[in-house]
Amino acid sequence: MADRQPGVREVLLVAAVAVIVVLAAAALTAVLPTGVQAVVFHTPLLILVLLGGTAFVLWRILHAPHA
Repeated sequence: MADRQPGVREVLLVAAVAVIVVLAAAALTAVLPTGVQAVVFHTPLLILVLLGGTAFVLWRILHAPHA
């Protein structure tokens, strides 16, 4: 596979997927029972999810095959 930078199409696709994921998370949170919403909004759950996601992305970058 040739080394190339992502084009506009790829960038827009990633952006669209990110927007869809955020909107789906907001919709899912809105339909959760009040007790579960309290856990989501009043605990460090989001921070843990962000830390886990960041660690996963960094792990994938470090273990990506090199050309």
